[in-house]
Amino acid sequence: MKIRKNLGYKDETELHPGNLRVLEDLVRFHEYRYYVINDPLISDFEYDRLYKLLESLEKKYPVSASPTSPTKRVSSDLTEDFASVTHLIPMLSLDNSYDAEDLLKFDTQVRKLTELENITYTVEPKFDGGSIALIYENDLLVRAATRGNGEMGEEITVQSRTIKSLPLEAAFSSKGIFRAEVRGEAVISKKRFKAINAFRLEEGLSLLANSRNSATGGLRTKDPSETARRQLDAFIFQLGYAVDTNGRDVLPSMMRLTSSAILALKYPGVKKNYAMAYRK
Repeated sequence: MKIRKNLGYKDETELHPGNLRVLEDLVRFHEYRYYVINDPLISDFEYDRLYKLLESLEKKYPVSASPTSPTKRVSSDLTEDFASVTHLIPMLSLDNSYDAEDLLKFDTQVRKLTELENITYTVEPKFDGGSIALIYENDLLVRAATRGNGEMGEEITVQSRTIKSLPLEAAFSSKGIFRAEVRGEAVISKKRFKAINAFRLEEGLSLLANSRNSATGGLRTKDPSETARRQLDAFIFQLGYAVDTNGRDVLPSMMRLTSSAILALKYPGVKKNYAMAYRK
């Protein structure tokens, strides 16, 4: 069986605490293959065996269990109230543009503000879902929040942890970053949206209006297991805040070195390689 081949044991009774990290990394790797790059290497049955094996091993050796284990994504805690939290920097919205004249005006404003002659622009897809702001400290995800009014949002950390394409830890320290706030969008695929509505139709429930509302509603449900059932995806596209262990802003130096803070963090990881690494 592939599980045995990867772990190198003959019988499940041979497992010990030292195998926890190996098994955790293996489950995380197959989650990455399935949820991030859509190229699974094992069947759903084999993945479920791995996951349940990890759960049983963590129950047997709870002291050795990692707080960022894939089994820790879904919490049984219910959110009674969504606390308001302040973004590290304002989370602004973008203006719409419908013709070339709008773009030329934008370019003129940018040149006036920057006093630069040569400017390089990056163009990214626009995802329609729920905006999210994520704070990582010492490489660990410590807080997630909605956009809210741009200055303050609602904390949705427990709900966001259920999104399997969102890393619970990311290698910011390799870039000299201790605390970072990244921004992105939580979305639901058309395929998943249709599947949810097909199920709701069979159960006699009201149908969800659209995929955007399904994503934002999934982020704000009080029961994190409901968020998990919606199988949201997370696309990260902006690094808005980055400081080192001394609280020094390292974002300007990163942008000078790489032209873009996005490119500075573009190594294998989050969905479509938009920003972060899912593992060190």
